[in-house]
Amino acid sequence: MSSTYGKIFKISTFGESHGRAIGVVVDGCPAGVDFDELSIQNELDRRKPGQSRITTQRKEADSFEVLSGVFEGKTTGTPIALVIFNEDQKSKDYAHIADKFRPSHADFTYSTKYGVRDYRGGGRSSARETAARVAAGALAKMVLNYHGIEIYSYVSQVGAMKLNKSYQELDLSKIDDNAVRCPDAEMAEKMFNYIDQVRKDGDSIGGVITGVIKNVPAGWGEPVFDKLHAELGKAMLSINAVKGFEYGSGFDGVELLGSQHNDAFYTDDNGKVKTKTNHSGGIQGGISNGEDIYFRVAFKPVATIMIDQDSVNAAGEAVTVSGKGRHDPCVLPRAVPIVDAMSALVLVDAMLRARVNRL
Repeated sequence: MSSTYGKIFKISTFGESHGRAIGVVVDGCPAGVDFDELSIQNELDRRKPGQSRITTQRKEADSFEVLSGVFEGKTTGTPIALVIFNEDQKSKDYAHIADKFRPSHADFTYSTKYGVRDYRGGGRSSARETAARVAAGALAKMVLNYHGIEIYSYVSQVGAMKLNKSYQELDLSKIDDNAVRCPDAEMAEKMFNYIDQVRKDGDSIGGVITGVIKNVPAGWGEPVFDKLHAELGKAMLSINAVKGFEYGSGFDGVELLGSQHNDAFYTDDNGKVKTKTNHSGGIQGGISNGEDIYFRVAFKPVATIMIDQDSVNAAGEAVTVSGKGRHDPCVLPRAVPIVDAMSALVLVDAMLRARVNRL
């Protein structure tokens, strides 16, 4: 079950980085949804490798095929299977680590858990698996579109280089205007140059992606264990290289007094209950309150680097691990559509669950 997410809108991903294909089966998608193949391909194109010199140069078209669940342009309510065939595997690039553990990678833990490890590109632990999530997330967005839900993610920090602007100060329509996917052109250029220098040095760098979800009605999310922010946190922390998640005021909120942090309610001119501030990040008691949901996701530096590192092999002997192959010096630009996808998957499941909680 570790490859399955969702309670009603369920996805199960399959495949390895250097296997024949990767894909996803979506169960629980409502019938009658307009199935837009171009929207799915657009999201896959945002995630695919080889987009610029600051991403891995692996060449994958990431074109997908629909195997089931769609008829005459609409979902049928039956399981939807999407498959993406791998085209540019270079497994020989990983032969040198067949019995070696890359520092901070999943090599050691996978080997320990399963007693066998697909070392080709990391196998199942590779971020290539996230292409399947992006395809499923694009489908989730199609369902959410009926409710006017808007989902945005953008790079707000690379290393110590921070964009010191809130999402309200930015034009989120400009996220894809540059290779970094930062909607501030000046900061994006600085981030790009920094990542490019890290790439030339054979190293890697991490950073932060900010997520924003608009127009979620009040009442989505479950109390106690399945709180909406808990589901978002779980979804984001399941993404490769993610090290932290915070929503609303997050860790900065601990510096405020309760009198400063509380979001006072009022009724607007349309009779709608609103809050004057939004330190809660659009979620209270684990349930959406109708305000914008916003959060931050921290990504570590990519584990595979082109610099010699000390490690051990499967026999416990000291070895030197040298990075080879094609890798992202910074995962952030390609992770933006992944964060979008996981946001959509959490929200569509919350929407469907909300429908069964009351008449």
